[in-house]
Amino acid sequence: MAKASRAKIKMTQAKIAREAAARRAAKAIASNYSVADSEVDLDAYAAVDGVWLELGLAAPARRALIDEGLYKVSDLRKYSLDAIKDLHGMGPNAIRILITAMKKSDINFR
Repeated sequence: MAKASRAKIKMTQAKIAREAAARRAAKAIASNYSVADSEVDLDAYAAVDGVWLELGLAAPARRALIDEGLYKVSDLRKYSLDAIKDLHGMGPNAIRILITAMKKSDINFR
């Protein structure tokens, strides 16, 4: 089989990225992290916030990260520090904990 050209590779990468974005959008729409009558479904968050709980983050910060689609420390490299600070529920203590965890893993913000 012949080697694919650069243009073909770029087109394939772009197609994969678009499909991934569409899946993320569909997942966000059908998210099971619903709020009904001003009550948060905590069981839905408890299933996926283990990494953030181990770091010692407060519940609002954990929920903000999960709602943004961040499930582990390495996911933070996709965002800038300012974008993380702007999330509702992220206070100075949560930011400090995240920065410390990222330094330990040798990861930087975008």
